[in-house]
Amino acid sequence: MQRRRRSNTATHTARVDTITRSLLLLLVALCGATADTAGQSAQPNILFCIADDWGWPHASAYGDPVVATPAFDRVAREGVLFEHCYVSSPSCTPSRNAILTGQYHWRLGAGANLWSSLDKNIPVYPLLLEANGYFVGHWRKSWGPGRVKVGGYTDSHPAGDNYPKGFAQFLQAREKASAKTRQPFCFWLGAFDPHRGYKAGSGKQSGMDIDKVPVPGFWPNVEAIRSDIADYYFEVQRFDQDVGNALQLLEASGELDNTIVVVTGDHGMPFPRCKSNCYDMGVRVPLAIRWGKNIQAGLRIRDFVSLIDLAPTFLAAASVAAPKQINGRSLLPILASSQVDGLVEPSRDHVIYGKERHVPCRPDHSGYPTRGIRTERWAYLRNFEPSRWPVGDPPLYGDTDPAGSIGKGTTKGYLLTNMHDAEVERSYQLCFARRPAEELYDMHADPDQLHNLAGMAEHAPILKKLWQQLRSELAASHDPRIVGGAEQFDRFPYYGGSAWRPKRNKPEQKKKQ
Repeated sequence: MQRRRRSNTATHTARVDTITRSLLLLLVALCGATADTAGQSAQPNILFCIADDWGWPHASAYGDPVVATPAFDRVAREGVLFEHCYVSSPSCTPSRNAILTGQYHWRLGAGANLWSSLDKNIPVYPLLLEANGYFVGHWRKSWGPGRVKVGGYTDSHPAGDNYPKGFAQFLQAREKASAKTRQPFCFWLGAFDPHRGYKAGSGKQSGMDIDKVPVPGFWPNVEAIRSDIADYYFEVQRFDQDVGNALQLLEASGELDNTIVVVTGDHGMPFPRCKSNCYDMGVRVPLAIRWGKNIQAGLRIRDFVSLIDLAPTFLAAASVAAPKQINGRSLLPILASSQVDGLVEPSRDHVIYGKERHVPCRPDHSGYPTRGIRTERWAYLRNFEPSRWPVGDPPLYGDTDPAGSIGKGTTKGYLLTNMHDAEVERSYQLCFARRPAEELYDMHADPDQLHNLAGMAEHAPILKKLWQQLRSELAASHDPRIVGGAEQFDRFPYYGGSAWRPKRNKPEQKKKQ
């Protein structure tokens, strides 16, 4: 959970458009109005655009009938679209730590939890690129949330210097610093969209037909929930507009085709059974990558990839050696492919992920540790502490935004308020009730993951096979949940304040004598 200041949408949009237009003119003057790139470095630029709580399949490129994402769709159309991209963890800080380091979050100590830190001794790709001649920076949410100085970043930042006015300000600074050599850049374009809270009704008011909003099978298909999803869509579109503005700036400077443009999200939407859950709606994210003529445009990639693959991809593209401890694998072979059917790399037939503590929503501040493996047909989850409530002890259920309250006008609020209704009880159980140690879902027959097959004898062989495969890969990556020491995850400090607010008994009044 991360709190943030909200801005008036119309004012925000107008201000961004005005700044973008004026800086476009300035950049054209500085860089030349033509697309002459003779002075550019042979190393590609890197523009990494990441939304906050944006999950699959909420982009028009994936067929969503309501949300409009023209910038993302353009990157996909002029580059490649990934059908099966997953995060390391469905929680902001560990997901972003994994992206920066190229390692699974469970290898990062305190960095495996939300509102934590990141040890400066663990290499991160932006600073590795900076050490090799790149001009590096970020805008808005990049690493975190947490306390960056605790990990040793007292005079630096894992994503490079902050540019509070955005990508245009960064390009100006880079132009002044390296006008003659046109220094390659690496920029993290972050966002706070579409993180909660939302302005209730904003999606409908913007013109969206909420009756056409797709509703997953684990929620009731009612107007209140469709409207809540539309409000989320509204902020997805606002992030997409920021991506579109960045593409315009690159075109104006003549550097678009020499830039690897990546657009994705850090995990699933901030709704029950999505964010902070290891189901597909929590760990599967959009991903599109564009790189001019270096890749064949219009491909839809079915290989299973993880966002931990981005760090080694960026380093390989820049001809910078990747640290040995990286778990991810470069995507360059996939990006160079012209294959249109099947897997480009047959070994990419699965992906693994997991979760430690999101917010402390139990009296002892423990998390709900889970690991999972996803193949084309199956999704298997291992819940290591099934006696715990998966998203926080009742009546708080603080592990799903907004934490600490029912959430008036939200999907969470609707489910909790109507939990005793016959049509809602099933959804309530799926989203908040305790879960067994093992879960198995047939993603062909049950894409919404409603029917756990783990207890059925006919599925015992595949259950055993998937657990053995998952356990083997977790052990190879030195996951404390397998090799020992996992108790540390519940002991690391949480720097975001406590979401657990137990009721206090009033002290008894002494009777007057």
